Amino acid sequence: MGSGLGSTAGNLPPSSPGGGGGGGGSMGSGGDFALVLLELPNPGGRVKKGDVVAEFDRQYMLNRLDDYKDSVIQAEANIKQKTANLAVAREAHEQQVRLAKSDMEKAKLDLQTLEVVSAIDAEKIKLAAEETEAHYKQILQEVPLLQTSQKADLHITELTRDTSKIELQKSMANVEKMILKAPMEGLVVMQSVRRGMEFGQARKGDQIASGQMFMQIVDPESMVVNASVNQVDSELLRIGQQAVVRFDAYPGLELPGHVYSIGAVPVPGRRPNFMRQIPIRLKLDKADPRVVPDLSASADVTLQSEKQATLAPLSAIFFDGPGSAKPFVFLRTPQGWQKRQVQLGLQSNIAAVVRSGLSAGDVVALDSPVEPKEPAGGKPI
Repeated sequence: MGSGLGSTAGNLPPSSPGGGGGGGGSMGSGGDFALVLLELPNPGGRVKKGDVVAEFDRQYMLNRLDDYKDSVIQAEANIKQKTANLAVAREAHEQQVRLAKSDMEKAKLDLQTLEVVSAIDAEKIKLAAEETEAHYKQILQEVPLLQTSQKADLHITELTRDTSKIELQKSMANVEKMILKAPMEGLVVMQSVRRGMEFGQARKGDQIASGQMFMQIVDPESMVVNASVNQVDSELLRIGQQAVVRFDAYPGLELPGHVYSIGAVPVPGRRPNFMRQIPIRLKLDKADPRVVPDLSASADVTLQSEKQATLAPLSAIFFDGPGSAKPFVFLRTPQGWQKRQVQLGLQSNIAAVVRSGLSAGDVVALDSPVEPKEPAGGKPI
């Protein structure tokens, strides 16, 4: 179960830790967002899809929501104030443009009096006309620059507002994440968590670490067996192979299943320097009301099979020489022990399938007969 805090936690101002306590001990680092369980269903109880199955202490996060809401309100007010200030500044600049234009037009009218004024006054009038015209052109050139500056200033304020809204949405989403709902209908299975120096089922008041599993919702009609196989035998397994699952709690119970998944990476056993194990998962093909989660079980996976086969013990199979591909047996007949060629099929550690050369009920020797007559013992097939 992750904390799901996103980037919101980093934007909160420091304050006193909240939501601590409980029996969590060393389960988390505490602080503002300590994952402390407040509500849990009863272990082994049934829940429906959408039911609330866990709630963490979120009071501190609810209190901080007001800070984010105030930030958004303040940002909206800043935008309105900035828009009003920019409108005032724009109107003041436009007023300067109008005044500069008026001064320029007045100076142009004064130029018409050059013939009736002295030479010194005429020169002053010409200089005034040039100055007012240059000032007017300068004011006009400042208009696009002022507009660009005002737009950038307003855009910065809008970005601040948008950032506050995003943080508010993240905070609201984080508050919702503190309430977990069942994704499916099933059985509640509590996981063991560390509580001080001991382990026990998760319960109210425990502080859960980020990413730690503390509960599962299991469908009793679709049970799986988490198992492991020696890495030497893993190459023989294939997804879909049939299996028979046996339970330690019910010695007479056998349920059919199949290989559902095979791990890609080996995991060390209890002793890291010993043989590695490959995790596999078996899915039960038949449900039984006695089967509940966390039962210990074992399974036999069928790698290959033959129907209506004749079996012979491996100790009764002989070969002409090392590496010979012609197996044979010593068959008991009325005339004594007879050497007979056989064709073998599938083999296990103790027996082999004989496809031809023997029939059910034949007696074969477990050791090579010294005398052509019947030895001390034989074994019927």
